[in-house]
Amino acid sequence: MKTIRTAALISTLAVSIASADTANFDDLKTGAPPPGWTATQTGSGKAKWEIVADDSAPSKPNVLKQSGEATYPVCIKEDTNLKDGFVEVKFKPLSGKEDQAGGVLWRCKDPDNYYISRANALEDNVTIYHTVNGKRSEKKRINTKVAPNKWHTLRVDFKDNYFVVTFDGKRAFVWKDDTFKDAGKVGLWTKADSTTLYDDFTYGADAKVPSAAQLEKESKQKAAKGEGDDDDDKK
Repeated sequence: MKTIRTAALISTLAVSIASADTANFDDLKTGAPPPGWTATQTGSGKAKWEIVADDSAPSKPNVLKQSGEATYPVCIKEDTNLKDGFVEVKFKPLSGKEDQAGGVLWRCKDPDNYYISRANALEDNVTIYHTVNGKRSEKKRINTKVAPNKWHTLRVDFKDNYFVVTFDGKRAFVWKDDTFKDAGKVGLWTKADSTTLYDDFTYGADAKVPSAAQLEKESKQKAAKGEGDDDDDKK
């Protein structure tokens, strides 16, 4: 019996490990975008995504850096296809007069259609949006300190039409939406003139989302506090 239980535990751990993948960029050539990713932008301008060495990297020696200027620079991992799961990244906002943002995207169809959550060091907030046909619409936000020139962790768990956003290990908020129901790619996002570093990009099918009943309860509590949706693209 003990042998059977041990074998079952090992099998469970193997499945758990297999369900997550991490890109830390350490074995890739510097000075170029990572292979297998589409390094581009939503809207106008010219994004610049490239692998660089950085002494502060959570996993040394390399990180992915965005230093161009575009409406919304995006970098999409092409070999991914997740309907339910999670996406997580460590990011470090370095500079930017208009924005100092780092974000993740999921259920991405193309550079103009996807969900996105981001944290902004200039505004000290974390926000969730959807982008439809290139137009970004803000849905929910929370004000919290996002220190510049420091590494942060942003994660989104998504299952069915529920999305749970976590920033630096603490839940920021939950959002419910039906815009993109099908599986899609995951990737990275920033805005405008943000110069941002990314490391330890992790994704997988193991979504940590509370029960629908619990999420419905939380949504009603948020609504009672007047925290409704904001469809204006003002930030």
